[in-house]
Amino acid sequence: MDEKQLIEGLINGSYDSFRLLYDRWVGRLYQFTFKLVKSETVAQDIVQETFIKIWETHETFRSDSSFKSFIFTIAYHRIINHFRTQVSHPVMDDYLFYTSSLTDENKAERNLSLEEFMRRLEEAKQKLSSRQREVFELRKEQNLSLSEIEQRMGITNQAVRNSLSAALKKVREELSDYAPLLLLFLEL
Repeated sequence: MDEKQLIEGLINGSYDSFRLLYDRWVGRLYQFTFKLVKSETVAQDIVQETFIKIWETHETFRSDSSFKSFIFTIAYHRIINHFRTQVSHPVMDDYLFYTSSLTDENKAERNLSLEEFMRRLEEAKQKLSSRQREVFELRKEQNLSLSEIEQRMGITNQAVRNSLSAALKKVREELSDYAPLLLLFLEL
């Protein structure tokens, strides 16, 4: 079946046509996305989101339009959204400062991935008690003062300090491999 017939089928709601278009384009779209985001997981998510969007809007696609342009435009916008999210993440400024301060002798450290650090940080936070985790997130991720945390959680200032101290100790232990980036993060 040629692409024009598949597009007509897609517009008419044919899942088989959609599947054949998917099979035809998924590899190229993944390569394009991966080149830009440098993460297998993110690239896979963006490709999946792109094809979901295609299926959701299949009735509005015009048969005389370029399917290639359509799918790559959707993916491109998803990639831009991904980067916007990354740039607005509270750790990004620290990560950029950290990577820019490395010398050429620290090439192994230069390859430290923000995504990997964030994944490991989430794993470390899972090992905290619920109170420790909440205090840690309010202080280090939302930048609340100790007194603001005290008021929000309805606990004493000393309880906030104790929980934060225990949380920081556990997170430092769990992320000792990421010491330079962790220090920047914890200085927030």
